[in-house]
Amino acid sequence: MFLTKELNHLFLFLLSIFCLTSCQSVPDEAEGQSYSKSDEALHIGLLPDTQGDGDSVSLHPMEAVLDKLQALDADIVIPVGDLTNHGTTYEFEQWTGVAQKYREAGIEFLPLMGNHETSHAYTVEWIEYMKEYIPEDAVHMSGAEYQNYYVVRDNVMIILLRYYNLPIAFKWIKEVVDRQANNVEHIVIASHDGLIGAKYGETRELIVEGTKGDNLLMDQWDEIRSFFSKHDVIWVQGHEHMYQRSVIAAPIHVDPRSWEASDRNYRLPQYTQIIAGNASYKGYEFRYGEREKVQAIIQQKMNTMENGSEAFDANASMLSFEGDRVNYQSYFTSHTIHSNEEGSKELNDPNWTLLDQFSRTTDRCERIVYPNSIPGDTRPVLSHDGFYRTNECFAPDGSIAKILDGINNTFNRVESTAETLSWRLGFSRAESQMGLARLAYQYLFQYHEPWTPNLNSSKRLVPSEEKQLMEIPKTTIDLKEHLTLSWASGTEATLSDILIVSGTQVQTGIYSNAYGMEKDIEEEVGHPKSQPDGSAKQPHPLPESASQDWDIASAAADRYVLQFTNAAVDSDEARLAYHEDGRWKPFTSEECVINEAFSPKLLQDSSTSRSDQCEGEPIVGFNNSDTNRWWVILTSDVRIALIEK
Repeated sequence: MFLTKELNHLFLFLLSIFCLTSCQSVPDEAEGQSYSKSDEALHIGLLPDTQGDGDSVSLHPMEAVLDKLQALDADIVIPVGDLTNHGTTYEFEQWTGVAQKYREAGIEFLPLMGNHETSHAYTVEWIEYMKEYIPEDAVHMSGAEYQNYYVVRDNVMIILLRYYNLPIAFKWIKEVVDRQANNVEHIVIASHDGLIGAKYGETRELIVEGTKGDNLLMDQWDEIRSFFSKHDVIWVQGHEHMYQRSVIAAPIHVDPRSWEASDRNYRLPQYTQIIAGNASYKGYEFRYGEREKVQAIIQQKMNTMENGSEAFDANASMLSFEGDRVNYQSYFTSHTIHSNEEGSKELNDPNWTLLDQFSRTTDRCERIVYPNSIPGDTRPVLSHDGFYRTNECFAPDGSIAKILDGINNTFNRVESTAETLSWRLGFSRAESQMGLARLAYQYLFQYHEPWTPNLNSSKRLVPSEEKQLMEIPKTTIDLKEHLTLSWASGTEATLSDILIVSGTQVQTGIYSNAYGMEKDIEEEVGHPKSQPDGSAKQPHPLPESASQDWDIASAAADRYVLQFTNAAVDSDEARLAYHEDGRWKPFTSEECVINEAFSPKLLQDSSTSRSDQCEGEPIVGFNNSDTNRWWVILTSDVRIALIEK
């Protein structure tokens, strides 16, 4: 007996539901297989939230971002959730109608579910439309097929998680990472929301304001951060409708073997978090500020068309992996479009601005450089200093790099709004107002004492007159720099391994309020009590090199001194060089090299005994009495090596 058309469709649908827990599961042995590695870079683009208003997708920003990612040679695009607003069939057809042409052009999509898909419970529509975009070789988490899965491309493992699934999927994440550990050099985990976040964050929602007895995330809190740090995870997410890059600190007591000095160089116990920005018709204000207990913010930008902000942003970010190196660039363009009906004129030919970047390898040294706005009597607590200086960083070939001097006088400043945390007797994990404050200081904010200063406020939390609330006063935050010294193998054109210095020129002196309106850091006072001594952050005089512009393509870093030592080379045959426009160039001519050790006075007074023909060239010194040691004064990120004269 033949089935009717309707019954046949029902049968196929039921079969597909059955396959969610059986047919699509991949045997364990498949998860440990080898994958071919390409000699070319793998480019992974990030597509932020594209939800529109009503039953619509924000088509104009979506197309603009995908055009930019395509121009940047994206191999893969990760839509980081909230593809739609209400998860309707019409919206999925809109979204795939835009994405399909880029897919046909060769871009692979790795979509994941946001809260605007999960909240409306349209799992049927998600699977119906996204199963064609999720690759056939994807390895799915049992019980969460098409929602939590991973793929390996070249030497990169990419894990995709649905909204709010980090604590649910963490055990699976550990298992699949352990299986692939010998096959990959990089791990990217993408989800719609994050452990820390900017406006949101699972730590605030599930732990600090969490429900009594719901301990899944809390019980894994330390292990998650430690595991991500150990494996140098890059976490990417959406949900916040703003751009932020930060580093999240990990506890070393969970797995101290991850940072043994015997590894030659050891990274800081932290991992990178990237909030991808916006591709919709709304923007969010910066609410809770920096979670100082575990977070250092490196770059932050929002645009809300409220409270002085005059536009929205569309953001396009790209992670590029080649060998053990990752390069990252993030761009934005501004627009005032509120709906698809308004037309796309502003985004037909957008002016993309480079907002953020870094370049590093897995073999690196790193530190957080704090802004030079800390009150002089603030206790430094080991790392709270605004100087460019590092320990020695050792290359495989015996070269040694070290940053000797410099001050972080050029930094960005941002404000957050006043917010509250809440608890409910008998329901919340917190059982009192002070219990709520304890959780907030235990998991999010730095409790201020002279020996543990909070650089954003002396009063980070204040008891509210409403006993069910704790107030988080608005504050002013000075951003930090993530300085890395990375090593890459030398080439036929170099006499040494290659040093990559990154993180010195991301900030330019921009000051913005919590909604994105630009302010003047040299003229305007910050919010009250935004300094650890209880005062407000004062106007900060910038050096002449500070552009106070979001475009960092040609930004100048504060002057710093890099020392490069290699005892094995013949100093008579070697020159200190940098890489630019595809070739190695000496920093200066031989007659302009100073034959003496570096002196700090050279940072204050650039006049030297060099001849007039050396005017305008970088100041380079060589100290032959100290095992072939070169030094150079720099004002940018750079790639450095020794080359033949």
